[in-house]
Amino acid sequence: MTAAQGGVGRLLVCPTPIGNLEDVTLRVLHVLSEAGVVACEDTRRTRKLLERHGVRASLLSLHEHNERQRSRALIERMRAGESVALVSDSGTPLISDPGFSLVRRCLEQGLPVEVLPGPSAVLTGLVASGLPLRRWSFAGFLPRRRAELERLLDGAGDTLVAFESPQRLAQSLSVLAERDPTRAVAVCRELTKLHEEVRRAGAAELAQHYREHPARGEIVLVVGPPAPGAGATGGVKREEALAALRAIVEAGARARPAAAALAKLAGVNANDLYRGLTSEGQ
Repeated sequence: MTAAQGGVGRLLVCPTPIGNLEDVTLRVLHVLSEAGVVACEDTRRTRKLLERHGVRASLLSLHEHNERQRSRALIERMRAGESVALVSDSGTPLISDPGFSLVRRCLEQGLPVEVLPGPSAVLTGLVASGLPLRRWSFAGFLPRRRAELERLLDGAGDTLVAFESPQRLAQSLSVLAERDPTRAVAVCRELTKLHEEVRRAGAAELAQHYREHPARGEIVLVVGPPAPGAGATGGVKREEALAALRAIVEAGARARPAAAALAKLAGVNANDLYRGLTSEGQ
């Protein structure tokens, strides 16, 4: 596989374990051993996997800071007939990991791209959550800005999968709990590792738990769809209440008193409505 037939190489996208080093496929190991070069996010992490399985390979770093430069060099190697294997530190490359620029450049220049199946924290967490799988979306890492996080959570009509840092987990769950305290959530922590934990409960219960017991390790957060007919904050949809508040304020009412009055009538959170209105002007 080092030199491809016909003088043109190819890119092979190779998923690697998300925790347990045994979760690598035989096909991936074969590709890594035969490739002319393995482009990896962190050569130390990849070398540990290869040594565990007795595989020898030539490694080259490819991460978010050098991907554009490295992609040009790797494409030249493929044009010269060499096969390149792409891996990330864990899971499937490109899923919140480097590699997108390289794949796009290969496709644009007509170079073959082959994707091997394998581990994915997104799919593992989704299946482990016990939440509906018929329709779902992946958001990458949750937004840090509250207004962006609120829009994401409010717009999620189906099961939502996201990554979150342990330091921000309790805060993000609290934002969700303010809008729908009983919304079903699964916190999947350290998947496939020694201390794997999947905790399933309502948003408010999990927010309290992680405030009292801060999480550690890598986290996949799975948020179930809202209950039928329920909005993000309860009695009516938040978007409808916010639109009504916007109209009242545009007519001359003061924002905070109007939010308080509307909240009582609509059964929504006054502070949430006020924040939603003010964030639009930022």
